[in-house]
Amino acid sequence: MNYQTTVSLKDEEKVTKKKKENKVYNQKPTPAFIGASWTALLIGMVSYCVGLWNANMQLNEKGYYFTILLFGLFSVISVQKAVRDKLEDIQVTEIYYGISWFTTIISIVLLVVGLWNADLELSEKGFYGMSFTLSLFAAIAVQKNTRDVAYIDKKIETKKD
Repeated sequence: MNYQTTVSLKDEEKVTKKKKENKVYNQKPTPAFIGASWTALLIGMVSYCVGLWNANMQLNEKGYYFTILLFGLFSVISVQKAVRDKLEDIQVTEIYYGISWFTTIISIVLLVVGLWNADLELSEKGFYGMSFTLSLFAAIAVQKNTRDVAYIDKKIETKKD
């Protein structure tokens, strides 16, 4: 018995086309998920900032922690954008992709080092860590929702034309 098979070029094209079709996004995020993402982002950011406002720290320490929050938010949004761009076959340079991940990791490390060396109660350190983490996660979710809605709206507009 000979089990060898030949695959025509057209069959290979179908397989390749099918793989690309897997990248199709056909469902918008629900309004509930969009609202929950925005709510989580606002709660995380506002909680973190209110904690800083009320903290018994010098102004330069407050500025350090606030800057880390902004740096972290920007970094995770850059990572999400780069990942999504790659998924949608939009060119992303490896240096940008790498720097996005590097800055995300560095922002987390800077927060950990700052809290480790801070003269704060353990519960305060946990509060800042959790509100920071919530903010970063929510920023990724908000960015993803924004991209999903824009992508699907664009697909719908294209089909109407």
